[in-house]
Amino acid sequence: MRVAVTGATGVIGGALVGELRGRGDEPVALSRDAARAKERLRVDAYDWKAPKSEPPPLDALRGSDGVVNLLGETIAQRWSDDARREIRDSRILTTRKLVAGLAELPEGERPRVLVSQSASGWYGARGEERLDEAEPAGDDFLARLTVDWEAEADRAEELGVRVVLTRTGVVLSESGGALEKMLPFFKLGVGGPVAGGDQYVPWIHLDDVVGAFLFALDNDALRGPVNVTAPEPVTNKELSRTLGRVLHRPAFAPVPALAVKTLYGEMASIVTTGQRAVPTRLQELGYEFRRPDLEQALRAAT
Repeated sequence: MRVAVTGATGVIGGALVGELRGRGDEPVALSRDAARAKERLRVDAYDWKAPKSEPPPLDALRGSDGVVNLLGETIAQRWSDDARREIRDSRILTTRKLVAGLAELPEGERPRVLVSQSASGWYGARGEERLDEAEPAGDDFLARLTVDWEAEADRAEELGVRVVLTRTGVVLSESGGALEKMLPFFKLGVGGPVAGGDQYVPWIHLDDVVGAFLFALDNDALRGPVNVTAPEPVTNKELSRTLGRVLHRPAFAPVPALAVKTLYGEMASIVTTGQRAVPTRLQELGYEFRRPDLEQALRAAT
């Protein structure tokens, strides 16, 4: 299988490309710096220098069986007006241009499937409610962003391309993501639950993010939204307690919501609220999780 990957040099993209290579597929990277991507990932790479304003090079898409779209400015930053605009445009506009590129290909040369990154933020803050893929969207900044992001990817269905929208949760990995910011505090013994700790964290290990993406590429029965989260979300309090146990450090120092909001502004809502998202579609279709247990996943990621 030939698979074009945008955002291939990111944490998820790099891991996905590695597994595609490992199983004998032909990943192709789309990057603003193709030379760097080629050297780093050891795959063919194409320059896509202005993804918000121009379609990708058609040679990168032509002959591909699938496309995985992972482009997007990091959300874990203070949300100034400029940051909010870039967070939004780097998803909405690039996905729009990607689909426009697919439309330029003759029908017989289009990829069969587009796996387009989305986020569990679709649901907004929903407390203890268990959320499968049939639940409606929330109404905060991230929820509205995700609704529009998915709508752009969904346009590829009109081209005869199967579209899978991966509503990915909080990714646990050895580099980048939520753990990178949490670990220094926990290693010093000053980590603990945030804002009371009762909010749910829709966690998932990087190995299962990659596994779910491969499953989406391979499984023709999977289309539309799919929650890429572990089978059992946990509260922030339980996540903190388990991480402390893994690191052999105390994890009882509470972090007040006000302190997080002072540090991160509106972005703090990501950690002070949450979603109890469950992977109903993956489980219905028989995906076997590689790291379904939180403690095992944290041990693998630290």
